[in-house]
Amino acid sequence: MLASSALVLLMTPGLAFFYGGMVRSKNVLNMIMMSISSMGLIGVLWVIYGFSVGFANDKFGGLIGDPAQFFGLKGLIGTNGAAAVAADAANGVTAADAVKIPLAGTIPMTVFVAFQLMFAIITVALISGAVADRLKFGAWLLFAGVWGTVVYFPVAHWVFDADVKDAAGNVIHHGGWLVNKIQAIDFAGGTAVHINAGAAGLALCIVLGKRKGWPQTPMRPHNLTMVMLGAGLLWFGWYGFNAGSAVSSNGLAGSTFMTTSIATCAAMLAWLLVEKIRDGKPTTLGAASGIVAGLVAITPSCSSVNVLGALAVGAVAGIACALAVGLKFKLGFDDSLDVVGVHLVGGVIGTLMIGFFLAPESGASQGLGGVKGLFYGGGFDQLGKQAIGAFSVLAFSFIVSLVLAYAIKFTIGLRADEESEFVGLDESEHAESAYDFAAVGGTARSTAVKEA
Repeated sequence: MLASSALVLLMTPGLAFFYGGMVRSKNVLNMIMMSISSMGLIGVLWVIYGFSVGFANDKFGGLIGDPAQFFGLKGLIGTNGAAAVAADAANGVTAADAVKIPLAGTIPMTVFVAFQLMFAIITVALISGAVADRLKFGAWLLFAGVWGTVVYFPVAHWVFDADVKDAAGNVIHHGGWLVNKIQAIDFAGGTAVHINAGAAGLALCIVLGKRKGWPQTPMRPHNLTMVMLGAGLLWFGWYGFNAGSAVSSNGLAGSTFMTTSIATCAAMLAWLLVEKIRDGKPTTLGAASGIVAGLVAITPSCSSVNVLGALAVGAVAGIACALAVGLKFKLGFDDSLDVVGVHLVGGVIGTLMIGFFLAPESGASQGLGGVKGLFYGGGFDQLGKQAIGAFSVLAFSFIVSLVLAYAIKFTIGLRADEESEFVGLDESEHAESAYDFAAVGGTARSTAVKEA
């Protein structure tokens, strides 16, 4: 689980490269900074109160955990297991009770805290792709911190915090409403991560407005090599994301590892097929985008589908997301790096397809007592539950994000000024440049020749 946690953390630098390569060269450092800063900001908030809001015992009808229970990771740090010690007066040994480590299932609670922290970080970082090239860095930090607090931490409670029962069947820990009352399936974050971030990105880019010159001026990726590197790191780290969510090295982890691989391969091929038919050429950007679309869609469903289901999820996501990224031109919202088209659309597809492809042999089906999807004779019941999960998170995240974006816009300001946008946010926001072009060939002789 520590290895899986580290893999999920690696996804955020991978995302930084993925997004950084997709923007123009004058904004690459700013784009990377929005991902990297999420690691620091959310890391601090998570250990102070975020984990407690997400995973402490529920106090508010399945909406949030008790913020005080694990405030500052109270009671979790510095503990270690020890067996009871019997008194031995002859040797001066005093009796001592056994010391128990706080556990999440069978793993130390601190390991679970670390694992879930990485989910919180990547979710916030995902939003940044929708607002590339024009958002003030200070406004980003404020939005990220408040959004994590009022949106992500509670939604994590809704989706991931399952009730815990003792041996007698009594509930000793009450969790969130979606996972327990509705019983919507989201194994690794299709709703809590991707729909959540995609809806926030849509709200933020609507309030922020279009980039100067968009869509008339071409704004091509400045470094596709970086994009492919980022996509590869995301795929690599995603195994910690999905297989790690089994919270054990067991058959479920192995199954989710395989369905994640299968769906991602199918989605990449499907995206390239769409490009070939529509544009005449398959592209490296399309391959990278297809990889991410498949990973997104299989995230909620990796524990629910068999091989055929994984192929279907990947193929549908690859085709649908390849088509969905063009909607921003028709609808007029400038989703810079297709967070809506890939993460929101892909997350909805993966979440809803569980209702169709929930296989009776899958871990999710067995965990719910044999529930089956529509294509396996299970009816529309689970599909309805999946729809509630997907669209409740979408609506909540979009509305709160819209309010938050307007609040920042009319207080400290949301968007960089026109001159800063023209010069580039690397220079205007960070006083740096990713590429020192002036130093290339800068010998004394070449300078003299140029001046002459």
